[in-house]
Amino acid sequence: MDRWHHRVIALRSSMAFKRVLIANRGEIALRILRTLRDMGIEAAIIHGREDRLSLPVRLADVAYANNKPNPLDTYLDIESVIAAAKEMGCDAVHPGYGFLAENATFVRRLQEEGITFIGPSADVITLLGDKIEARAAMEAAGLPTAKGSSEPISDAGVASTLADEIGYPVIIKAAAGGGGIGMQIVEQASEFESALKLCQSRAKSAFGDERVFVEKYIQGAQHVEFQVLGDGKKAIHFGERFCSIQRRHQKLVEEGPWLDDAKRQEIGDLVCRGAESVGYKGLATFEFLRDANGDFYFLEVNPRVQVEHTVTELITGYNLVELGIRVAQGEDLPLTQEDVVWNGHAIQCRLNAEDPRKFIPSPGRLWECHFPSGYGVRVDTHAHPGYDMPGCFDSLLAKLLVWGRDREDAIRRMRTALDETMITGVEHLIPLHRRIMDEQDFLDRNITIQYIDMHEELLG
Repeated sequence: MDRWHHRVIALRSSMAFKRVLIANRGEIALRILRTLRDMGIEAAIIHGREDRLSLPVRLADVAYANNKPNPLDTYLDIESVIAAAKEMGCDAVHPGYGFLAENATFVRRLQEEGITFIGPSADVITLLGDKIEARAAMEAAGLPTAKGSSEPISDAGVASTLADEIGYPVIIKAAAGGGGIGMQIVEQASEFESALKLCQSRAKSAFGDERVFVEKYIQGAQHVEFQVLGDGKKAIHFGERFCSIQRRHQKLVEEGPWLDDAKRQEIGDLVCRGAESVGYKGLATFEFLRDANGDFYFLEVNPRVQVEHTVTELITGYNLVELGIRVAQGEDLPLTQEDVVWNGHAIQCRLNAEDPRKFIPSPGRLWECHFPSGYGVRVDTHAHPGYDMPGCFDSLLAKLLVWGRDREDAIRRMRTALDETMITGVEHLIPLHRRIMDEQDFLDRNITIQYIDMHEELLG
């Protein structure tokens, strides 16, 4: 049977995958490819014209040109992705993050074709993708949530009455939303009508779903997330990551650990209970806001591998991508909660190809491209000298990580690593990251999700 058309049929759930399609691009495609190699699994990949010479495509065992007039459709057109998986004889698909990673229709279609999706079930993705339903499910599992509406709100009068009960300020969010799209903070009743209409119209255009809900706005909040792995029956956690340094609700710097042992165990037990309550299978990140009193409020579950999973890998020593693939193969959790131990401190800086003042994407060719290495340094990137950074995709060029014995040690190493990094041909965020590493509030852990807004001098 030739390698393009072999099919793995019976008992797939209890067998190792033979060939996995990576339905993604850039650094995460390369990250997944390396783990497939480690596991002895063949790596197949799809690509458009813009990515035909990229590292993950050049290194894959099999590459499939899925060229579309709109470059995004290369990775978003469900039927063409599935056709590629079938033609290449793939028995599983790894979606990475973004694109089809949280698309329940894609998961159902794969299931119909007998191809395993490396991630949770379509039903779980649907549940967690609806912020109202997810909030209700996690509240039932015992997770703390901010006061708010338990159903969609379309009437400004109803919303205003609810806000009076909750107490201002409140925040209006899209039920189907993510990435901060459409969120509106309301300080007083007179602002409600216009804010509600704006949020609904943005939700409709971004997600095709205008439903919104209202909840208490947590002032002076920090953003803390927990890494979870489930096998559909049991779940364990790998501790927390702190990711409050953001621009436009997109993270820039992530680090861990952040909490004391008692709080980590308390919230860790809750997120595992939440994952088990929905029969979660695969990697998940439970996101929280933490207020000035240290109280936690559940935000959402991201049902996929996260950009910043690398921070957790450095401080726990586990390959999270491998663990996600193993449970997708039908294995039970290969470790217990007691096996997870946290060691040292890790920091990740996202090196986006962007103007470091206005955060406008800066596509172009990399003429010089040198990344640091050495003790305690990790770089996840698909970039190399001569690489053409396209303007039609996400601007993430590289993830620069360091490990240190403690936070101070890690910060010193990050300064050294940033100073060693050389990128010419595109604008990038290295100057911003370098200034953050010297800023006093950052050094003192005095950080909230308003950090960038409150330190505009860092933008240069």
